[in-house]
Amino acid sequence: MKALLVLMGVAAVGALVAVLLLLRAPADGPADGGAGAERVATDSTAPAPVPPAAGKSVLLDVEGAVIEEFSGDCAGSGYPYLCRYVRERLLAEDPRLLTRDGLTIRTTIDQRLQRAAQRAIDAHVHRDDMPVATQVMIVPGEGAIRAMATSRGAGDGAALQQGTTVMPYTLAAAFAAGLRYDDGFPASDTYQAPDHTAFRNCAGQSVGEPSHIVFNREKGGDRFVTLRSGTRGAVNTFYMRLTEKTGLCETVRTAESLGLRRGDGTPLRELETFTLGVNEADPVSVANSYASLAARGRFCEPTVITEIRDGSAAPRLFPPRCRQVLDPAVADAVTGVLSEALTESALGGVGREAAGMPGATDGFTAAWYAGYTPALASAVSLGDPRGGFRYPLTDVTIGGRRYPQVDGASVPGSIWKETMTEVVRGTPETGFARPDTGRFGGCRDACPN
Repeated sequence: MKALLVLMGVAAVGALVAVLLLLRAPADGPADGGAGAERVATDSTAPAPVPPAAGKSVLLDVEGAVIEEFSGDCAGSGYPYLCRYVRERLLAEDPRLLTRDGLTIRTTIDQRLQRAAQRAIDAHVHRDDMPVATQVMIVPGEGAIRAMATSRGAGDGAALQQGTTVMPYTLAAAFAAGLRYDDGFPASDTYQAPDHTAFRNCAGQSVGEPSHIVFNREKGGDRFVTLRSGTRGAVNTFYMRLTEKTGLCETVRTAESLGLRRGDGTPLRELETFTLGVNEADPVSVANSYASLAARGRFCEPTVITEIRDGSAAPRLFPPRCRQVLDPAVADAVTGVLSEALTESALGGVGREAAGMPGATDGFTAAWYAGYTPALASAVSLGDPRGGFRYPLTDVTIGGRRYPQVDGASVPGSIWKETMTEVVRGTPETGFARPDTGRFGGCRDACPN
């Protein structure tokens, strides 16, 4: 009998130890169950989530798991970019929400994607580097923001000149006007507007600047450039001529319809060099405009909050708000060109069909990469928050490596590729709709010779 009691006591102690170990284990293990995924959470600038204190507001992810406590001033947030974006949305919805405690705010954030984005950023940009990298990921056809990551805790998705990631909007306007893949123009390494009337804004005002000279980043001499080759090479002078032919206002309207917005909330500046990315945009806007292309011309308002509960009334719901803004066939044609451009670059091969465009700016004031698979769009920006004109991305150390100059295909492109390669792993395969070659193949009225 005594032996039996001893055995029962040992069993009870063992069970108690097992329960304690389970309680200490994280509620959400690594996405892939291995050491690599655990390192994502450890190396991230964001701490592991902790249960919220009673009466405190809390942010939940798309699955309902706790991200972190939420305070209106975002002081001490482990996710400052996300926190501030949520704060802005609450202010727009009802400023009184920021004064209430006990809110449960369900977001669209996917913590697996958030960790992947953070890990890719941390691998290329150190937290004490002056340039700040930011990445946003959005679901096409929904507008749901899945990740908002930065290289520095104080990062908040600052608006930067968008550079050549604007060119796909001009390309879409050209396809909508009836141009085809192999239509083009003779191009040289410089461009000057023939007169002031060559470019008109949407108010009908002439904004051409004949005295302004546009240069290509890489010299190619005089040659015939098509929509396909001009996009692949991001040829400045070709895209100036394409805007001149298609119409500045038409290009601006297309960009706006797809979701492009200035970071300061003012209207897009309708300058002759619009297609070269002179407007400052934030990563949410750029990622969302590319998501509209991925969704075959369907624009959705970017959304980070799906539901707010305060325990005393029915929840506030935030359903997707979407509308068709571009002919699906035109969007497919743009995707076909961007897919070719990505495949033929060093950034191709993310494990899914993908399309993308690097963003280089005049004077290297900023660098971007934006692209998408059928299921996810992402934009990565890189720039010095002190000002890109005073502190350009030239002769700069980033991530422990010295760069004579940084363009979109280097640091931002590497972050984009590494993130997208990781997040598509293990997900269902999807493909793009094939372009209508009968409508967009060959050339029509701007052919060689």
